[in-house]
Amino acid sequence: MGKRLFDIVFSMLGIVFVLIPSLIISFLIVVNSRGGVFYRQVRIGKNELPFKIFKFRTMRTESDKAGLLTVGAKDHRVTEVGYYLRKYKIDELPQLLNILLGQMSFVGPRPEVAKYVDLYTVEQRKVLQVRPGLTDFASINFIDENELLSKSSDPERTYIEQIMPQKIEMGLAYVDKMSLKVDLWILMQTFYKIIKR
Repeated sequence: MGKRLFDIVFSMLGIVFVLIPSLIISFLIVVNSRGGVFYRQVRIGKNELPFKIFKFRTMRTESDKAGLLTVGAKDHRVTEVGYYLRKYKIDELPQLLNILLGQMSFVGPRPEVAKYVDLYTVEQRKVLQVRPGLTDFASINFIDENELLSKSSDPERTYIEQIMPQKIEMGLAYVDKMSLKVDLWILMQTFYKIIKR
């Protein structure tokens, strides 16, 4: 089974499987804080084409005006429901739509916002040759990224100078090794990490 066919089949199955839980989550989000159910943000995808990523809203409306990075599990902008959605990565479920639409894949380098992509070197931009993913090597290794940033006196600088280069390096490693076997390994490791939490 090819990568794109895998994405289409399993994103459709996933959407059906999470439909009822998503309705319950949507209700909890609306009851917990003012604003819509979904959060959409422009990210840079394959061949540097921008697209809007879907997430369940976990922060109070207009929170991104205070910064694009989430700092720590107790970031004051994160809602009570949002805390749990983020902890167990449930907020990422709407990205099944992005996968079905062909903007993302189940596995691939995580899509970044333009502000940070603009800082990429020519070599680093090679991660943009493939579809971005729901998870990848970096998602596994930096599952507690927000907590790491919370310990920094300058979270954005820490992200740009320390975390982002490592994530891109892992993304480049994926581009070199990508195969269905590698994808399945990453998916299993991701589920393990989430359940372990």
